[in-house]
Amino acid sequence: MSENVTGAVRDEPFEAPVVSSTLVHKGRVWDVRSDTVRYGDSEIVREYVDHPGAAAVVAIDDEGRMLLIQQYRHPIRHRDWEVPAGLLDVAGEPPMATAQRELAEEADLVAASWQPLVSIFTTPGGNDEVVHLFLARGLSPAPQVHEREDEEADIRLEWVPVDEVITGVLDGSLRNGILSVGVLAAAEVLRRERQG
Repeated sequence: MSENVTGAVRDEPFEAPVVSSTLVHKGRVWDVRSDTVRYGDSEIVREYVDHPGAAAVVAIDDEGRMLLIQQYRHPIRHRDWEVPAGLLDVAGEPPMATAQRELAEEADLVAASWQPLVSIFTTPGGNDEVVHLFLARGLSPAPQVHEREDEEADIRLEWVPVDEVITGVLDGSLRNGILSVGVLAAAEVLRRERQG
């Protein structure tokens, strides 16, 4: 087993030839596709969710607390804790602009400082979603309060110390993947800033 100490391990783009692609289901938010792909000496069929992608916000206040929002998620039958996030569903809108819009819409906040954190594939075996996470600081109230409906109508907001969020991720009481990656990435950024 070899050890990579140079940091050169990275995901590699690879485009297997698509023999055919069928729209199995046209959804309100995302679609389901079935692709026949030539891979090696054979053809394989893979069904997946064709997703527009998303942007998410790790908002941290001056007291070192992270903004968590709770809302109902039907597929998992939970009101889980998350970070503000939204789909990349506005044509031409960069992910950071989406993150800024979502922070205002879901938490009625704006931030003076924005920093890219990480981009992740959420479920690479089942969908093509990429989520871009940003660290937002210098928070203040947004100029207008947004009307919320559906699952967002009863969003609950909590400010939780970053260390408590990490404890919740590690003990399994907070299981949202985007929140988990976001808090761990933000904690590492903050640690590196303190070290200078």
